[in-house]
Amino acid sequence: MRKVAQFILPHPLLSVALFVVWLLMSTPFGNGHITIAVIVALLVPQVMQVLEPERVKVAKPLSVVRLLFRLAVDMLKSNWETALIVMGHRKRERKSGFVRIPLECKNRYALACLAIIVTSTPGTAWVQYDRYSRTLLMHVLDLRDEDDWKQILHDRYESLLMEIFP
Repeated sequence: MRKVAQFILPHPLLSVALFVVWLLMSTPFGNGHITIAVIVALLVPQVMQVLEPERVKVAKPLSVVRLLFRLAVDMLKSNWETALIVMGHRKRERKSGFVRIPLECKNRYALACLAIIVTSTPGTAWVQYDRYSRTLLMHVLDLRDEDDWKQILHDRYESLLMEIFP
């Protein structure tokens, strides 16, 4: 019985998440939306099963909590700073630009998390990653010093992500 359930729902959390998200995006929903949500929730995990993603191994769960706390604080600061720039309250000359940042991290899950962190933080955008040279090209709205950005990214995020995803 367990094998049958695992065959139908190889990734149960993904199925539940897809079902809920589909219904949230389809409001007001009726029987047709529920039917499509069930179909999507059953078929997409089957595709994921074919792709055979490797299991994510989190080495230090407490580091996840530290990362989330650090990210929340940095996001609030970044939102504030970006809002001041956009509203014109910064009198000094603002310079935006691109920064090339060498990364030590090789784990694809850690790199994906770093991409989400950089892109979701106001004022920064992940532009490109060269896996051969392990170099990130990042756009920064308020570029003061490139070395500061390299240090911030490495010390605040990359080092923690490397603890979480060895």
